[in-house]
Amino acid sequence: MNGALSGSPAPALWRTRAAKPGQVMAALDLGTNNCRLLIARQGSGGYQVIDAFSRIVRLGEGVSQSGLLSAEAMDRTIEALKICAAKMERRGVSLARAVATEACRRADNCLSFVERARAEAGIALDIISSGEEADLAFKGCTPLLDRNVAHAIVFDIGGGSTELGWLRLKPGRPPQMVAWHSMPFGVVSLTEEFGAEASGGEAPLAFYRRMVDKVVGELDPFRRAIGAGRLIGEGAVQMLGTSGTVTTLAGIQLGLARYERSLVDGSYLRFGDVERISSDLARRDCRGRATLPCIGVERADLVLSGCAILSAICRLWPVGTLRVADRGVREGILMSLMTGTAPDTVYGDFDEQDVPDLRAADAPADLVAASEF
Repeated sequence: MNGALSGSPAPALWRTRAAKPGQVMAALDLGTNNCRLLIARQGSGGYQVIDAFSRIVRLGEGVSQSGLLSAEAMDRTIEALKICAAKMERRGVSLARAVATEACRRADNCLSFVERARAEAGIALDIISSGEEADLAFKGCTPLLDRNVAHAIVFDIGGGSTELGWLRLKPGRPPQMVAWHSMPFGVVSLTEEFGAEASGGEAPLAFYRRMVDKVVGELDPFRRAIGAGRLIGEGAVQMLGTSGTVTTLAGIQLGLARYERSLVDGSYLRFGDVERISSDLARRDCRGRATLPCIGVERADLVLSGCAILSAICRLWPVGTLRVADRGVREGILMSLMTGTAPDTVYGDFDEQDVPDLRAADAPADLVAASEF
């Protein structure tokens, strides 16, 4: 178990640094597998999303084995960051934060990559700790928690690591992080260790169960540390997951012909459905998985390792139902910019500027109120 999370700046400082009405903010989350950007305009008591971008870049490809970011992965990622920078400039962003996570934490050559990102794309990447990554991810999705259920297990399955949190909830108060844990396995690193599918005559389900057992062994100390078993038996624990794995499985469960965030975000997955879908995917090879609309070619080799991590979580904490969040670190960053609680280094990087009003075509898909956090 990694422990509890640290505090934030003094409230007086929050108020002076909080985003002003009409100010345009940006949150960029560069993970081991994906590069994601969210741009939003601050309003009275909330923010409105006006632009977004997501691309699979596989920055961390091979890092678990070599300890280095490859030249090809860095080139792919720099191109995605250039697109993000162009969007931020076009939208008139005046307050932003860009973070990098597990791949950059592990890679010995991460500093040279960060220098390239600044020089070639104009993006200043902040390599954050696993604890801050967990904090941002959980704050970004906690509006989906039921405040009438006293405890929650929240998790984020990433490309190079998986973050889990044990939260306490009380009506009318923000969730309290009691403990958190970062496991050094995500969909990329677990796939690199085991492979994308069974080989050498091994039965597909046996191959899949080996992955699940590996993750169970990694997470069991955290299970014993938080001791949630009795509370789960009493129905006092809920579970919330944010990751491409849970949103993909939710899309499959819903029978979507193409992924639709509005239908997936906030939906529920029963543990029985998790096992049924995961077993079906385990029986397929990568080509067979790629035929499913919510997976496709880009995710076909990684989805089974994500299922293994999710199945292990379900086995260790048998809550029975999982709520699905298509939100996380980016939303957590926006919240901190909106409330003025981002780190000191964020402020001053962007000069305040006048921004034209939104056109009708820019009408937001989401409205997130400050009171939700």
